[in-house]
Amino acid sequence: MSSKQLINYDLFIEAFSSPPPILTAAIESLAVSNETESRGAIYTRVEIVDFILDLVGYTKDKPLYQKRLLEPSVGGGEFLLQSVKRLLESWQVTGNRRSIVDELGNAIRAVELHRETFHKSRNKVLEQLMQYGINQSSATLLVDRWLVQGDFLLEQFDSCFDFVVGNPPYVRQELIPAPLLAEYRRRFHTLYDRADLYIPFIEHSLLTLNEGGNLGFICADRWMKNRYGGPLRKLVAERFHLKFYVDMVDTPAFLDDVDAYPAITVISREKPGSTRVAYRPSVDREALSLLAKELRDTQPKNNESMVRVLNRIPHKAEPWLLESSKQTTLIRRLETDFPTLEETGCKVGIGVATGADKAFIGNYDELDVELGRKLPLVTTNDIQSGEVQWRGKGVINPFEDEGGLVKLCDYPRLANYLNTRRDVIAKRHCALKSPKNWYRTIDRITPSIAFKPKLLIPDIKGEAHVVFEEGKFYPHHNLYYVTSETWDLRALQAVLLSSITRLFITTYSTKMRGGYFRFQAQYLRRIRLPHWKTIPQELKIELTKAAIQRDFLACDSAAFKLYALSIDEIALLEGNGE
Repeated sequence: MSSKQLINYDLFIEAFSSPPPILTAAIESLAVSNETESRGAIYTRVEIVDFILDLVGYTKDKPLYQKRLLEPSVGGGEFLLQSVKRLLESWQVTGNRRSIVDELGNAIRAVELHRETFHKSRNKVLEQLMQYGINQSSATLLVDRWLVQGDFLLEQFDSCFDFVVGNPPYVRQELIPAPLLAEYRRRFHTLYDRADLYIPFIEHSLLTLNEGGNLGFICADRWMKNRYGGPLRKLVAERFHLKFYVDMVDTPAFLDDVDAYPAITVISREKPGSTRVAYRPSVDREALSLLAKELRDTQPKNNESMVRVLNRIPHKAEPWLLESSKQTTLIRRLETDFPTLEETGCKVGIGVATGADKAFIGNYDELDVELGRKLPLVTTNDIQSGEVQWRGKGVINPFEDEGGLVKLCDYPRLANYLNTRRDVIAKRHCALKSPKNWYRTIDRITPSIAFKPKLLIPDIKGEAHVVFEEGKFYPHHNLYYVTSETWDLRALQAVLLSSITRLFITTYSTKMRGGYFRFQAQYLRRIRLPHWKTIPQELKIELTKAAIQRDFLACDSAAFKLYALSIDEIALLEGNGE
């Protein structure tokens, strides 16, 4: 390994010779935990494992005994067992000139934090080695060289790797002990905002690669488009090559069902270049083997190829646009020609999160507080029909109209209501963090929002569901809302119900199992829109009429005129283009 590689690695990673006691205790709590969720334990089908090993080039026809492979999260051992099988088959053709421990001892490093899982996987590998005719003594020496029981994110390795493969753990930050999370944040600059644990796993793994080395992971694709993935996307764009991307939506890639939208990425430590892309392959060993060959084959194929070649996917910290080239071209054209939604005078917000809905939310008429201390609440259940049909819910408002929290001594009925529910309310994270303000909702309530006309948009939907609300209700936390001082909201509703909005959401949003998309603020703000004053009066009327009648074809027709789409662009949005 070159001195340059060592310097680059040390810029990002420091390691303890011995972790301090507070970290040791945190690590131990995870090592013995029986909570599957806190370990992110989702295991990969063997067909997918072999596919990823093929993609990164870890194949038995190569001298794998001269290479080094890292598996950063062993889990049930799916990647490790298949890697060992290929390594042994590669080594056996050499004639076994030296001790197998000397020959293969440095070929693999595999890390697993959970102690029980580690020992189960260790026993599987030991049994596998002995089935290949390796005596127990040598097999034990090998597994003890290969396997490490510990926290991968705190591990430092004596040299870099030619291959990194696996399925990094998918763990939310709130499930990580606070001292350990603080240490991760100190070490990994990509652990940004609400990033899940797989983000620093990818960073640490990338920075262990030798020049020309390949990383092949299957994991949630959220980081490729959302806010918290920005720093990691920037790292990839600056220092690595996104070689392959395989969309695994609605495929049985894992042994269990997952809600996240998984993807396979192969990233190499080499000069950036084009990305070869495939979508939704059949999880069949023969089909995946053929696809791996096609992805790795740089020769151009005919129009029937499953593989597409896209250019300049990683660009600074920008979201990765991995859809068809024609879709990307249309998005880029609209982004060049039109301002963003908020640049035209529209605002995007999200409804109130309380942290204890059973305490703060109830039937409006039965909330026994002063009249000014409650607001009628609109929820997703109220707008399922496409119009607001209020079911009578209300939310407690502990905030002054344009200021901080109210004083409970000024509102005796509110004080009584909250104090009878204090045990529930005071246990929330925001209350523990600021005990004096124990009765606040997580999000500040601004009552004036209730009385503004707005468009309501549920977070997770298969299609855009945009409902006009005339200004009577406060939105619940699973509803996004759009207000505007410039655009007529009914006309804007037509645009948001059109295929134009679907194009932006499907391009920038992560997709959930079952074909659902996230209509979050960060994606809604990506939508481009003409300035209201530039639109001809006839088209304004056409947009408004289409929305009021909830005529989706008419919404599309008016929106196509609004954006001056070409015949080919319209065909693309209608599903007749590429």
